[in-house]
Amino acid sequence: MTPSDIPKLPGLGRTWYKRGARYWLRRASGALLWFVILAFMCFIVLGLYQSFRPHLPAPLRTVWDWTQALAACGAFVWGWVKQRRDIREKMLNPPTPTQAWLDKRYATQRGQGLGRAAVLPALLVLPVVPALFAWCVGTIAAVFSVREYPSEVGARRALEHSRSLAGEQERLR
Repeated sequence: MTPSDIPKLPGLGRTWYKRGARYWLRRASGALLWFVILAFMCFIVLGLYQSFRPHLPAPLRTVWDWTQALAACGAFVWGWVKQRRDIREKMLNPPTPTQAWLDKRYATQRGQGLGRAAVLPALLVLPVVPALFAWCVGTIAAVFSVREYPSEVGARRALEHSRSLAGEQERLR
């Protein structure tokens, strides 16, 4: 098998095939990058939440803080469970390498038109933003904690399928 026969996958390149040190370095660096970004965003969110708290009456502030803490814990678990279920479903019907690239392109384009249109809804949900970000952290943690990505399974199956077709063509000759 030549290296050019191995398809590239988004975020992993061709390292998924051997799953060596370069593969695990790519996965670890991707996870670290996401967690640094999420930590920075959570820092900002907590700062925004702290700016919201003084406007609450003192007795309500304690109740609201505990409600936020419980909601954030629940949202983290919900994000984790939902993402793991989505991954399990994708493992049953994993994407081919081409489909993985199309999915990545679609996900990238989908996030681009928010801009100013998201400012007003963001201000309206400011009191519950910590729970929303806890959900995001749970989702991202679930993504990076799987042993193998669905795109890897799909690429492996596509590679095996192409090998079996090549073997079938050789037998017919």
